[in-house]
Amino acid sequence: MEQRRKPRTPREKYGEELRLRRVAAGLTQEALGDLVVCSPTLISHFEAGRRLPKPDDARRVDRALGTDGFFARWLEDLESKYADHFASAAELEKQATLIEQFALSLVPGVFQTPDYARALFQAYRPNHTAEELDEAVVIRTKRSRLLDGPLNPVIWTLLDEAVLRRVVGGRQVMAEQLHKIADLAEAGRIRLHVLPNSAGAHALQQSLLTLMSFEDSAPVAYVEAFLTGNLMDDPSLVNSSRTAYALALSDALSQQESLALVRSAAEEHAHGQQ
Repeated sequence: MEQRRKPRTPREKYGEELRLRRVAAGLTQEALGDLVVCSPTLISHFEAGRRLPKPDDARRVDRALGTDGFFARWLEDLESKYADHFASAAELEKQATLIEQFALSLVPGVFQTPDYARALFQAYRPNHTAEELDEAVVIRTKRSRLLDGPLNPVIWTLLDEAVLRRVVGGRQVMAEQLHKIADLAEAGRIRLHVLPNSAGAHALQQSLLTLMSFEDSAPVAYVEAFLTGNLMDDPSLVNSSRTAYALALSDALSQQESLALVRSAAEEHAHGQQ
């Protein structure tokens, strides 16, 4: 008989309780998905603690399992510090074994230095206090803990050259930021590629994209725009996203060429060159 790992986090405990109640009700993941109006894959993510249901989904779970608002009430205690559109993706990011990401104009959040992150928050928060900025920066830069493990997750990072050229926070901030990315690549912690401006149009020109794969469940894709994000687990959409990533990657510079370009851009910023 398969032994299940004991739930450790509040989200995992929530998911395990959902699994136990579902089994007690004699329902498969497919059957519960039909009642909640979502995919069986999403139910599996709920039960593994990788994602939390939205409030409407939690209420439908309660109706399907006859749990009298239990899961909806518990959900209120598990609210994320991240923006609603990114909260689920942030939790999945921690559990992925492979992350393949493309950044169109800004450094991915997991790599951002405090100064780079602060400059971004200042740019779109016209009315802010120092305390609010400090809190936002701490939340953003905590994501870098994902890199603490020497091997997992495996991270492929594809950057549009615009990420290297746009000055965020001043040239010294940019130099520090780009050197950090290059250091990670040279240390073997990430696989780094740059899509040069000379590549012209490419398959991911319209959006950033993150692909996440897991040891024991189906992969997902996440795309994001201003104040909105879409986490997709539909196999056809994930496959289309993976194809677009592969096409864009085929137009990118090699790792060594990319690393040289990132270092060169960092030095140009450091010396105030255009």
